[in-house]
Amino acid sequence: MKEKKPGLRTSRILVFSTAAAMAATSAGSAAWADPASATDKPSVRWETCTNARLIQAGAECGFVSVPLDYSNPNGKKIELAVSRIKHKTPDSTYQGIALVNPGGPGGSGLTLSRLGQFIPNGAGESYDWIGFDPRGVGSSKPAISCLPDYMSPNRPDYIPWNSSLEKTWLERSKSYADACRKNDSIGLLNHMTTVDAVMDLDSIRTAFGEQQINYYGFSYGTYLGQVYSTMYPNRMRRMVLDGNVDPRKVWYQANLDQDVAFERNVKIWFGWVAKYDSVYHLGASAQAVEARWYAEQTKLRVQPAGGVVGPDEWTDIFLQAGYYQVTWPDLGDLFANWVRNGDPKPLIQAYQDTDSPGDDNGYAVYNAVQCTDVQWPKSWDQWRRDNWKTFAKAPFETWGNAWFNAPCLYWPAKAQQPVNVDGRKVAGALLISETLDAATPFEGSLEVRRRFPNAVLIAEPGGTTHSGSLGGNACVDNQIADYLATGKLPTRKAGDGPDTTCDPLPAPEPNPTVSSAASTMSALAVPARPDRLLPLGRR
Repeated sequence: MKEKKPGLRTSRILVFSTAAAMAATSAGSAAWADPASATDKPSVRWETCTNARLIQAGAECGFVSVPLDYSNPNGKKIELAVSRIKHKTPDSTYQGIALVNPGGPGGSGLTLSRLGQFIPNGAGESYDWIGFDPRGVGSSKPAISCLPDYMSPNRPDYIPWNSSLEKTWLERSKSYADACRKNDSIGLLNHMTTVDAVMDLDSIRTAFGEQQINYYGFSYGTYLGQVYSTMYPNRMRRMVLDGNVDPRKVWYQANLDQDVAFERNVKIWFGWVAKYDSVYHLGASAQAVEARWYAEQTKLRVQPAGGVVGPDEWTDIFLQAGYYQVTWPDLGDLFANWVRNGDPKPLIQAYQDTDSPGDDNGYAVYNAVQCTDVQWPKSWDQWRRDNWKTFAKAPFETWGNAWFNAPCLYWPAKAQQPVNVDGRKVAGALLISETLDAATPFEGSLEVRRRFPNAVLIAEPGGTTHSGSLGGNACVDNQIADYLATGKLPTRKAGDGPDTTCDPLPAPEPNPTVSSAASTMSALAVPARPDRLLPLGRR
């Protein structure tokens, strides 16, 4: 499911024995190659930063050259864009490099070297924070693009009400996969698995001359951290994982589970809107608001707003309510303003911010990773059965999510076997999850806790926000700071539940007045911290 963030365009969720490890394969790689085995050791080629936020933060920017194919470490190279903000404490207190991944797969993390400043009590200042764009993403070279306008507003209805719509979407999905194949001049699609990304992390470690890394992962980034620490447990020093992917369910079942979870969360938002009916006038009950939402969607099937926002775009815009509560007031304003005055401009702007027509880099990388991490069902009949069954209980997002992933039916690169995640040799990790997270359901965090016996899980009961750490919840953020400062985790409890709990941030209040068209999406343009993604995929 695509990861999105407010105000950021979608770029749109057992440690083996030595013998077993050598037998495990990744896309295009004969074994778990050690990046350090290359004749040419990775190093950072420093250049001038061009991103204004990085310049303002005093970051350094550059590129790390890594093998296209780690089974041929001295062969063709690609380049990963990296940034660094160095520690601000004396060298005697230096705690090493901390790498950050925002999720996706396909999210740009280059500017996340700024994350350290958001950690309370100065606990981030003793680290060198490393932001990076994973292979194929953003400023890394080459960056993957297939059909930049694939998310343009001329899309057929997500829900395949008839065989013609189903055929059209299957043809679109095949055309996208075919375009990815045609645009892949160097064979990068054969080397885009999470295992390849893990070895890139280790190349970055080597390039910075460190024996270990510290790691902060959001959403898909938690899975990247799980796999890295499975493959290289002794190279992981401290690890924070927020919004944990369930390693049992990558990636087909994970997406079906998300459909059900987003159905629950959007209904929670409908209830919130109803609570403030005196503001929004959209219905005094959750059921009434929901009925109005679907009624407006039905009208848009016949006449898209401004000729742009039809039923697909309408769904994509309001999917954000299932990710982050911070979006609720602005989405309420958007909904109410549309019903009140029919002005399409705010809807069109929200669609453009959400679906990023003209830039499919994140979506292309999302497919490149998920379609090759593991073999998706090859039979469309299975997809059809599973999605109609899910649609019966979760109509809001199911078919939109299905078509988002459908290029995997035709993907031109061979799928691999996923790593069996096992954290038994990992020294420790801090896991975080709100219990009603839809993108990465809470059961995933419980499963990761089971697989990492030295990890501790902070739960936020009743919270619906996805990967919300460092967003102002002092109970959560202070425990992150304590762990990063000292390495000490809260006490792990017996059993399979969370180890400690924090109340989630309270649901927001409506904006003082229903926003004007010019300011409707204001909060969506001001994320709580830099470059955090709402999950990429349709999570």
